[in-house]
Amino acid sequence: MATQTFTQDSTIVGTIRATAVSASPASTSTSGTMKAVRFYGQRDIRLDTIEVPKVGAGKVKIAPKFCGICGSDLHEYLGGANLIPKPHHPHPITKETLPVTLGHEFSGIVQEVGEGVESVKPGDRVCVQPIIYDGDCRSCVRGLVNCCDSNGFVGLSGWGGGLSEAMVVPESCVKQLPANVSLEEGALVEPLAVGWHAVDISPYREDDSVLILGAGPIGLAVCQVLVARGCKNIIVCEVSTRRREFAAQFGAHHTIDPVKEDLVARVAEVTGGRGADVAFDCAGAQAALDTAFESLKARGTLVNIAIWEKRAGLAMNGLVFRERSYLGVATYTLGDFEAVLDAISTGKMKPAGMITKTIKLDQVVNEGFHALINDKENQVKILVDVGAGLSS
Repeated sequence: MATQTFTQDSTIVGTIRATAVSASPASTSTSGTMKAVRFYGQRDIRLDTIEVPKVGAGKVKIAPKFCGICGSDLHEYLGGANLIPKPHHPHPITKETLPVTLGHEFSGIVQEVGEGVESVKPGDRVCVQPIIYDGDCRSCVRGLVNCCDSNGFVGLSGWGGGLSEAMVVPESCVKQLPANVSLEEGALVEPLAVGWHAVDISPYREDDSVLILGAGPIGLAVCQVLVARGCKNIIVCEVSTRRREFAAQFGAHHTIDPVKEDLVARVAEVTGGRGADVAFDCAGAQAALDTAFESLKARGTLVNIAIWEKRAGLAMNGLVFRERSYLGVATYTLGDFEAVLDAISTGKMKPAGMITKTIKLDQVVNEGFHALINDKENQVKILVDVGAGLSS
């Protein structure tokens, strides 16, 4: 899809102000223009009026309804562009560069379908698997689309995003929601799929003791997946009191404050001296990494999900002499969204409690990003109600 062009902007750095176009729900945005939250640079996010995208063959036009604000979005806001393609360096598949429309965790309603689309129709409730991949690189030909050499994401790399009144994606990205899965829950499928994939490719077995480092959205997603898989000893390490409470709410059997407690000793205590079989690093902090390795049994595995801001150091002898393993995982792959949707539909996962706040499209910075920065202890997943129009 060609790069979208904007007709005017309304920049206040660090905030968002509505343009002259009146607020309207996504489902009624039928004119040639629409609202979209777009990233221009570090701490520069604007509510723009841009052209409504057109639908081509094999494509689906969606009116986003709910969109989550992800840690990746926050990292871009505070220090980007990182994942977002920079000027003069367009993404190899989308051919787009900033400004780009944000939002890759979202649900919505199908508005229109292009020629050849058969899996969905107008009016269907859907979520979007946002991975962009070329399909023919050395990873994609093995089915590892999440490891594509030209990897990208809708809502970060181009093709629009969930923080807009309409967007167009290939049919393969669109996943229909079961009748008993709400649109709000549909916006949680993307982060839950990250947790699902991590557990899926880890060596976890049902009788294992599992340590989770960090109880943010991804740590809580891993916790819920483990509960759905029947894990009977889930241990969560988290500094925040409120987030430890969230972890317990979602099924953790033990929660540990690493500031006040010796993590290695506590893990040994609650595993009968055995140590954790598998640990999931959802924190990306050096101190947590060091103690996590020491908390593992011999031949235990540490699974890294976290995106690191700084280069990490590994105590290699601790791996060698205990034959421990370190495994990196990246997002999700084909089939993970469907598995999560089935788990929610059948009641094995009940993620709605992750939603701690709902805001409108023009509140993304002040009530969204700033809340995740200044009130992160009390926030897990902030949803933007895209279909509710603007606050003023």
